[in-house]
Amino acid sequence: MKQVGIIGLGIMGAPMAANLVKAGFEVFGYDVSVHAIEKAKASGVTIVDSAQKVGERTQWVITMLPNTSIVEDAIFGHDGLIHSLPAGSTVIDESSITPVASRNIGARLEEKQINFLDAPVSGGEPGAISGELAIMVGGDEAVFAQAKPIFDAIGGTTTLVGGIGAGTTAKLANQVMVNLNIAAMSEALVLAAKSGIDIDKMYQAIRSGLAGSNVLDAKVPLILDRNFEPGGKISINMKDLTNVMATAHDLDVPMPLSSSLLEIFHTLSANGHINEDHGAIVKYFENLANVTVSRKPGAK
Repeated sequence: MKQVGIIGLGIMGAPMAANLVKAGFEVFGYDVSVHAIEKAKASGVTIVDSAQKVGERTQWVITMLPNTSIVEDAIFGHDGLIHSLPAGSTVIDESSITPVASRNIGARLEEKQINFLDAPVSGGEPGAISGELAIMVGGDEAVFAQAKPIFDAIGGTTTLVGGIGAGTTAKLANQVMVNLNIAAMSEALVLAAKSGIDIDKMYQAIRSGLAGSNVLDAKVPLILDRNFEPGGKISINMKDLTNVMATAHDLDVPMPLSSSLLEIFHTLSANGHINEDHGAIVKYFENLANVTVSRKPGAK
């Protein structure tokens, strides 16, 4: 396992590829974006010109892509991995798709005697850069054990949750908790801002209590600086919440809070915020209350 392929060299894929290079792997990458390709080259990734070519260079391939159709095209399309990966190879999908899609992909690969792990991640761009991603995996235990050195190079904690589809299910649950946490935090910040108190001091006062969280620490400083450069785009999180609701409906699980948040995402999208970080959820509540959450003048 000295060579690893990675398809998708975007916000998450590029730093993951860089960390694999740092860990001593020879990494072969493919992306349709010229900017992504140049960035990956600079970190030591060898670029090839199709997904199929990735499969010709290695038997271990990670896909980190925006949605199910792109994942399926990378694996099964005209220039897909399926045309080059030999039996016994392993595809590790770290995209955020539905459990049904993961199981379907796994079944199709099994017909070609190719292993599959669904292994979505949490931690956003900062976690991808630091190599401290939380990775939740679905698949065969023996295949997972073989893939562990790859996971160790890009993640801080890696957990085999269950069979194929379990990783994507865990990721959907994760996205519900993260995004609803941001929404609740945003509503509270807007309340405090409208009252006129110093938001930064309020944040310092509550962050060590029960309201404290990784989400609070990650997002409040950025909101106060009005920095909405994407670590986790609204577009991606809106896609994840759409997958949550589709899965919930299939399982007959009512999710009133998640459905409301999905509508908030659609509102933000309609108002031009689709490519901002999901911390921009605060803008929905700011608009309702006609207030902006920011630092006091002169505060650092």
